[in-house]
Amino acid sequence: MIKRLRVTVDGHSYDVTVEVPDETSSPGAVPSAPAVAAPTPPPAAAPTPPVTPAAPAAAVSSGPAGPGDVPSPLAGRVTAVVVTVGQEVSEGDHLVTLEAMKMNTFVFAPKSGKVAEIKTSVGAAVEEGQVLILIG
Repeated sequence: MIKRLRVTVDGHSYDVTVEVPDETSSPGAVPSAPAVAAPTPPPAAAPTPPVTPAAPAAAVSSGPAGPGDVPSPLAGRVTAVVVTVGQEVSEGDHLVTLEAMKMNTFVFAPKSGKVAEIKTSVGAAVEEGQVLILIG
């Protein structure tokens, strides 16, 4: 015989289905199917201590960004570099596309000028704050 029961543990209710052996079966008989319980909710998460950021990788510029530096706004992978060295750009022009967590982020020129150096390439993994482009 199959029975549906509601069980409350520590104030949380769970619907369970259990098989109760028939009274006509022999004592000690094993039920033909195991009991099935609704998934239990995960335990309450314990507060986690604040994490101190690790030192930046060697590829990340160690100082603050300079006036012509275009830093990465986040850690991710470069999917497109849409400018070339020597190209004139205007403030707000699209320079680089980054992908992080299956979302694209566009990096725009913070000022007008000429692209002096490209410090990344398509497929490269970059860290937040790493200089991607130099605008002169």
